[in-house]
Amino acid sequence: MSELFAPSSISVSELNALAKALLEDHLAGLWIAGEVSNLTRAASGHYYFSLKDSRAQVRCAMFKGAAMRLAKPLKEGDHIEVSGRISIYEARGEFQITVNEVRLKGLGQLYEAYERLKAQLQAEGAFSAERKKPLPARPQCIGIVTSLAAAALRDVVTTLNRRAPEIPVIVYPTPVQGTGSELQIAQAIKTASQRAECDVLIVCRGGGSIEDLWAFNEEPVVRAIEACAIPVVSGVGHETDFTLADFVADVRAPTPTGAAELVSPNRQESLHRLAQAQGRLKTVFGATLFRCQPKTRLVGAANPSPAPKT
Repeated sequence: MSELFAPSSISVSELNALAKALLEDHLAGLWIAGEVSNLTRAASGHYYFSLKDSRAQVRCAMFKGAAMRLAKPLKEGDHIEVSGRISIYEARGEFQITVNEVRLKGLGQLYEAYERLKAQLQAEGAFSAERKKPLPARPQCIGIVTSLAAAALRDVVTTLNRRAPEIPVIVYPTPVQGTGSELQIAQAIKTASQRAECDVLIVCRGGGSIEDLWAFNEEPVVRAIEACAIPVVSGVGHETDFTLADFVADVRAPTPTGAAELVSPNRQESLHRLAQAQGRLKTVFGATLFRCQPKTRLVGAANPSPAPKT
């Protein structure tokens, strides 16, 4: 008799669909930390791997579109944090994460510190247009704060030599990444400011991961740029990279090469403008001389030269 009132059953596919809906509705927006294991990269560009800790693991899939946004490829043993859609692969009833974003473990705390400092600087007016110093039209000396081993230095010097070889350049060398690099970058900026040898300063480094660029988000660097008596042009990373150093600098360039172009007058353009000015001057002078010729002849006729005495 009790079988007449037993609850109706659901199919396996219905169970998996229900579980999937519950997971996706209630576990959105999470970041999950773990170690990459059993990593496979398919020919299609998709990643498949397990994310594990000491007690459990979960399968992950990262499709090509998301994988192309990675700062650097995933590798076995990476300690990462992932965000994405937590769901069930219905066909096999397997719990998995479809990964949309990846960051190195611990970057969450760094971003929180970044946002706190950014908000503080914003409130202080450190980013305001009123405190920005104008760049000199024709600098007498250009300073560069970067690593001597950096490709960025070669790019900047090559550009300056091409555009304005007559302008002297002074390099204030410093490491641009690694433990303690923010203090050394800040000191190099302070040295350039105190010596007052240059009338514009480029602070730059080439591209890299967010961890590589992080020194330029640290307060010592930002405060040194803010206090610098010399106009500062930042050229950190690539066009899509934004650091706090960029916000506080007097001018932000998209790349180190772009910074060099901003601070240097183009020699060829200057010569072209000079030639144009000379041409206009010749035209004006010629027209003025032509207008004065009748008067010159009239004066000569009214005042003939005396005949030589014999």
